[in-house]
Amino acid sequence: MERRPFGPLPREVAVIGQGTWYIDDAHRPTAVAALRRGLDLGMTHIDTAEMYGDAEIVVGEATAGRRDEVFLVSKVLPGNASQSGTVAACERSLARLRTDRLDCYLLHWPGPHPLEDTFAGFEKLREQGKILSWGVSNFDVPDLDAAWKAGSEGRMACNQVLYHLEERAIEHAVQPWCEAHGVAVVAYSPFGHGSFPDPRTPGGRLLEDIAAHHGATARQVALRFLVRWPSSFTIPKASSPEHAADNAGAGALSLTDAELARLDAAFPLGPRPRRLPML
Repeated sequence: MERRPFGPLPREVAVIGQGTWYIDDAHRPTAVAALRRGLDLGMTHIDTAEMYGDAEIVVGEATAGRRDEVFLVSKVLPGNASQSGTVAACERSLARLRTDRLDCYLLHWPGPHPLEDTFAGFEKLREQGKILSWGVSNFDVPDLDAAWKAGSEGRMACNQVLYHLEERAIEHAVQPWCEAHGVAVVAYSPFGHGSFPDPRTPGGRLLEDIAAHHGATARQVALRFLVRWPSSFTIPKASSPEHAADNAGAGALSLTDAELARLDAAFPLGPRPRRLPML
């Protein structure tokens, strides 16, 4: 599994990680087995959130006895992200995850509390050793600018955003901003939300063609396209150990410049939206 520096952090992180949104809807033993299989294959970046129902509990079970292997990320809901509320939310997440620390803690999206208050809460948690770093999620460029001015300069580890082949809005400005400021970009829902390109469509046929050339799968090709920048990571969810193994196969895949260009043409960027899309 390829690893890269995660924003300003000295630690390198697996380029293909594991998402957990809706994982609590799955059969619990299967969900735990999928996460553990992902860990076995090097997908040690696990992302969750207090919003995700019982996902933190599932992650806590899956990482029991293996915590030191994991780059563990969770998120605070914007409504809870006052200074004291951020601290309290983190402590609840730590209890559900059965750990004493998070490797990174994110503000889930911009909300009602001043960023200065949220970041003060993050810094208090960092000083206490309860989080090792912090970042944001679903931040567009104006939000990132505001965060930078609010005290995140040199401290914001990542921006987690919606990004898949048919939703490339971050490439207009968010990705370049993060590259310029040394902030990691983490793509969530990298297969879309139930809308992965059908193999009967032109884009789907191209994915299958490139995959066949590499002895890979279409989903592995899609994941690799999304992490083509040095600062990029992605966190696909797996519903089974077999699905986790397929995701992990993207970690060592290498696409040629010509293949990347073909994918770029098959899944065009589209116009810049007024606001960054999110799920």
